[in-house]
Amino acid sequence: MLRKITIAAVSVFVAAVIALIILIYMLPESKLRQNISYTESTAQINNPDQGFYRPVYVKATEAGVTYNKNIVTDSTRLYHLRIDISAFSKAVNGAADKPLTEAVLDGLDELLAYLKGNDKNAVVRFAYDPSYNGAKDKEPDISMILRHIEQVCPILNDYETTITAIEAGLIGPYGEMHSSAIANAEHISPIIDAFIHNTVKLPLLVRTPKMIYNYLGITVNDIDDYVIGENDKAYRLGIFNDGYLGSGNDLGTYTDRAREIEFLSKQTARLPYGGEVVIPSSGLHDIDVCLPEMFKINLSYLNVEWNDAVIAKWKNSVYTAECGDDEIYYGASAFDYIQNRMGYRFVATDSTFRCKRDKLKIDLTVSNVGFGNLNKHKRAKLLFLDEGGGVKLTRQVEDFTGAASVSYSVNLDLGSGKYEVYLCIYGDEAEGQPLYAVQFANEGIWNAQLKANKIGEIEI
Repeated sequence: MLRKITIAAVSVFVAAVIALIILIYMLPESKLRQNISYTESTAQINNPDQGFYRPVYVKATEAGVTYNKNIVTDSTRLYHLRIDISAFSKAVNGAADKPLTEAVLDGLDELLAYLKGNDKNAVVRFAYDPSYNGAKDKEPDISMILRHIEQVCPILNDYETTITAIEAGLIGPYGEMHSSAIANAEHISPIIDAFIHNTVKLPLLVRTPKMIYNYLGITVNDIDDYVIGENDKAYRLGIFNDGYLGSGNDLGTYTDRAREIEFLSKQTARLPYGGEVVIPSSGLHDIDVCLPEMFKINLSYLNVEWNDAVIAKWKNSVYTAECGDDEIYYGASAFDYIQNRMGYRFVATDSTFRCKRDKLKIDLTVSNVGFGNLNKHKRAKLLFLDEGGGVKLTRQVEDFTGAASVSYSVNLDLGSGKYEVYLCIYGDEAEGQPLYAVQFANEGIWNAQLKANKIGEIEI
């Protein structure tokens, strides 16, 4: 009799457990819009690969490279490396065209490693203009130029997350690809080809769109319906504009401005575009004039030191309703507005969590309010912080591409309690710490220590 009772009790217990399991699995998932700020802050954000840069002059000699490390500070994220390799040209040293020494290559590697270690980015340009003083016709033979490109590219490839772009340079005053006798397609197209075939993912920028046409074997008359596909050799080819907003054709940059910007905008949707503003008397950089083109061309970076009169003009001009409909910036300086719009600027506009048992589904919507786009895919991970602020769980998720909406689904292994959920979007790691992390422009969601954005909370 006892045995029958025991069996019956066990049967009832098992049935109850099964019923409970079925009930749990039938429970609807909870859905909750997260209580974070969804409005844009007007604060400046030094995100990777964009913004106002500062130039760094780098001198290469047979003994190595020298530069002023004091220029690299907490306040600036992006630097423009102006690397003088004139010592290796016969036109400067008076003896012979020479390959770069191992000391120079090691020095370049150390410089880029120093920037990476400090979470900084760089636009890189080489030139044969001694001390970047404006000299022309100082280049070596084209065969040695190509040799120099072959020497530096393996190092540049090692710093994909550090280097924002390569400006081809090499020819003419300041490496701006004009004025010298060899500033022509016969020499520039092989330089483009050498950079493209010796680099892997790095964007390559030349001085004018005509240099792109020459490389492609087309003219400005062919560009209206011309498409550069992902498998085309010119897919990573754009321009840098050191005559920006200086005249109707940007000091000879354009032949047909509107038409060429339309063509270039397809490239700059995935590549950096930037340079230097010039000619203080030009009306093209008036704040109520320049903004539509900045959005169209996806402006990424500018020199904060040149032209200083134009920079001062922007600092003393005001963003108003005549400039656009960004009401939160009404009364802000033109400089602050342009600074906050260069490159990408993401604002989280919706974050919804769906919880069921030990699984969390996250739907996140972001708006890019910047001139440009995220040109590099970023790694991403979710961090779960307990009430004491400690990271209790980390989950790697799909790469962040800058898309308007992303969804993540992760399994949870957490004890009872409340947890803050952060999204870390980053380009690299050093000693377990994220580098080149992306900060959203929402109020109050950035954790500087974690380099991550708060996207919500859960309670277990």
